[in-house]
Amino acid sequence: MPRTESGEPKLASSEIVRARVLHGAAVLLGALFLSWPAFYNGFPLLYPDSMTYLDDGRIVARAIFLHRFSSYYGMRSFFYSLGILPFHWNLSPWPVVALQSVLVAWVLWLVMRSGLGVYSGAPRHTVTRYLAVVFLLSLLTGVSWYSDFIMPDILGPLAYLSIYLLVFAPETLSRVERFAFYAIAAWGITAHTTHLLLAGGLWLLLVLFAAFERRLFIQRMKGLGVVAAVLAVAVAAQMALNSYLYGKPSVNGEHLPYLMARIIADGPGRTYLEKHCPQVGWAVCNHLQQLSDNSDDFLWGPNGGYAAASDDDKEQMGQQEMPFVLATIRAYPRDELSKAEANFWDQLKAFGIYGFDPSPWLLDQFSATLPRARASYVASRQARDLLPLDLLTSIQSATVSVSLGVIAASIPFLWRRNSPRLAGLSVVVVSIVVANAFVTGVLSTVDDRYGCRVIWLIPLLAAAFLLDWLDQWETAKGKGASAKQGEPA
Repeated sequence: MPRTESGEPKLASSEIVRARVLHGAAVLLGALFLSWPAFYNGFPLLYPDSMTYLDDGRIVARAIFLHRFSSYYGMRSFFYSLGILPFHWNLSPWPVVALQSVLVAWVLWLVMRSGLGVYSGAPRHTVTRYLAVVFLLSLLTGVSWYSDFIMPDILGPLAYLSIYLLVFAPETLSRVERFAFYAIAAWGITAHTTHLLLAGGLWLLLVLFAAFERRLFIQRMKGLGVVAAVLAVAVAAQMALNSYLYGKPSVNGEHLPYLMARIIADGPGRTYLEKHCPQVGWAVCNHLQQLSDNSDDFLWGPNGGYAAASDDDKEQMGQQEMPFVLATIRAYPRDELSKAEANFWDQLKAFGIYGFDPSPWLLDQFSATLPRARASYVASRQARDLLPLDLLTSIQSATVSVSLGVIAASIPFLWRRNSPRLAGLSVVVVSIVVANAFVTGVLSTVDDRYGCRVIWLIPLLAAAFLLDWLDQWETAKGKGASAKQGEPA
């Protein structure tokens, strides 16, 4: 059947209108499926950092549009804060849930529409498959919980899936859809530092992957050129905004010394300081008795080495972070490598649906950030510590295990099938899950939240394999039926 530029079957004018309405309704219904955790909770899901993201938007916006500068803008992503500001205006976070759920549902629709077994039949058949996948993902994985989470975590996977579409399936996107994906990818990349690192690493990997696809090399390089431009725009935008706010260009702006905290918590950093502080005289040496084997305690604890330091010491720690890290690695390379390897494996296995515990600090921030929404939050299951997080984690763990089995069993089929798009999606998903564990576990800290934000891509990939297999089976069945009808009586 002939297809349109975006991959849909060509239809008559009236059928096109009906199909677009049907597809739009399917995406909205998919977004509703993804919103169930917020409705079940009685309020959008929050994390202590959520309040910072909600509050920083208006501070940065005042500086940009009203030239009312502040002495402090926070240490979170300004672009995520600015992006969600028009949807909450410090009144209610519910519109942010709607925004993120619709974006996730729409991106999943276009990923599945890219040729992963959703256009093998009539439009209703297509919609049924899409809704079945979104419904199961929303129930069995953390994608719905992170869609309803007022944090930038869900934007990372959306950026990586956008890169997949722009590189491996640009012909399935209309011009409007392509420009929309440029914006989604750029917003996702700027939403968190780790998203930038992972997107940049993915781009490099896909350049190598394209070198082995000789037949499609030119097409892949065109897509990768577009992604490179998106990355460049994202980096330039971050540097320009930080330069405007702080007077000097920077990708991170004011950030915590995460690497310093990590290498001290690992052990070699603390050993190095105990032996060399008299010679180096770094600011962190003033807090030797406050160092911890937990990086979060070092950064956030009331008696942590960084949290308890003076402003001058904090500024010096930021400047001395990389010299300290490099000196420690040179002094104890094997010890740090061994610890980094352990952190990587621990992070790869950590993807529980946790992080939604009640927080007294979070509750205290409502008066300044969301004063009208405090009562609704207090009545939520999260505030009352009634969310079944252990059960949800067990369900997701079982789903991921089954999905890995499906993927492993499907690899020979993929090899014979020679599907460039399915292979491309596999490269993107597997590399992102592995690289995410490395970037977060080795360079920051081991946290279930970091793994949970991307692990749902594994069940999505398994669903793509199953749909592709079903598509091939139905095609073969149809050819067999046609051959029988053509046989002489």
